[in-house]
Amino acid sequence: MIGTLYGLGVGPGDPELITVKAFRKLKESPVIAYPKKQKGSKSYAQKIIDVYFSANEKDMLGLVFPMTKDPAILEKKWTETVERVWEKLEEGKDVAFVTEGDPMLYSTFIHMMRLMQECHPEAPIQVIPGISSINGAASRLGIPLADGDEHVAIVPAREDYETMKKVLMENDCVIFIKVAKVIDFMVGLLKELDLLKKASVVTKVTSDEEIIWKASELEGADLQYLTLMVVRK
Repeated sequence: MIGTLYGLGVGPGDPELITVKAFRKLKESPVIAYPKKQKGSKSYAQKIIDVYFSANEKDMLGLVFPMTKDPAILEKKWTETVERVWEKLEEGKDVAFVTEGDPMLYSTFIHMMRLMQECHPEAPIQVIPGISSINGAASRLGIPLADGDEHVAIVPAREDYETMKKVLMENDCVIFIKVAKVIDFMVGLLKELDLLKKASVVTKVTSDEEIIWKASELEGADLQYLTLMVVRK
């Protein structure tokens, strides 16, 4: 029997926001795969699940994902990563691939799933949804994302003036992910559109490292990667 690969969402940061089903699969799966930092420090997803068991209870499969845009390096490293997971599945072991938030929303698991289906189509794959950082931010900020016929958009922030402006103009609420590297650009755009007071920014939402900012405080700020912005008109 081939083991099952589970894409398992462990929520935005607070370990208590893991679903009952995700918790059960964590307990049942002999192998837990997780994104691993090259420098050896714990990944965000790993920290979320650490409270539930010690490392010696499971076969912990740390996977390093290359931070490069070189297609040759990406293909080689990703193939190696998929084969490491396949080795466990071939042994008949279920593998729970944990990811912060939801596995099907801007997640590393999406590419893992596609490559596994391509390289080993016989591998069973199941996805267990998780609470995203977007939902977590709405709750922590007390901001409804959409009501009635309102429009909401989820957009990776980038220095593209026309696109970012259009998104803000056409939607009642916009969640900008990956906002840390372009925070000055986004603050400038919000000022121009008189929306600065409508924007809030959250880092590592719901975790014990959570920080909530007003967008007006952030010009020139050096923010962590796991930061998003909510603009609610």
